[in-house]
Amino acid sequence: MDRQEIENLIARVALKDRAAFDQLYDRVSAKLFGVCLRVLNKRAAAEDAMQDSFVKIWNNADKYNANGLSPMTWLITIARNTSIDRLRARKKGHQDVNAPGFELVSPGPTPEQYAVASSEASRLSGCLDTLEEDRGKAIRGAYLDGETYSDLAERFGVPLNTMRTWLRRGLIALRECMSQ
Repeated sequence: MDRQEIENLIARVALKDRAAFDQLYDRVSAKLFGVCLRVLNKRAAAEDAMQDSFVKIWNNADKYNANGLSPMTWLITIARNTSIDRLRARKKGHQDVNAPGFELVSPGPTPEQYAVASSEASRLSGCLDTLEEDRGKAIRGAYLDGETYSDLAERFGVPLNTMRTWLRRGLIALRECMSQ
């Protein structure tokens, strides 16, 4: 399996290319099934988890960020987390904290959610960098640092309504950049 080939297939899946999805399935399903089976220890449950994993891959392929890391890591993370979620759902009715297999669920994001959020944050940062420097700083100040519009207008030496226009137009430009 060639890393570049898998990345290209994921990119095509992000465009909802069914042929690419079929090819991706053919290339990685055995590996992902092995991951699911290792976590769940039951063939039927692993098959269901793998199917759910591919639904997630289909729905979230546009969030994959080719950042030099192995695309298989992203795919395996999805399969593993899906399997763990199913395992937890099976054990959900179990209340004895001293029983074997009882797991405390972290209140934070799952590794899959963290990977997706990290990818989105990277994309957002890249889009912010495409804005004019003062507009990007104003948006970061308003929406990331919590500065008021008045404070920003004073800091940049522009009228309040001009600052509002900068922010509105900057958000429109960010939305367009993020949708690409």
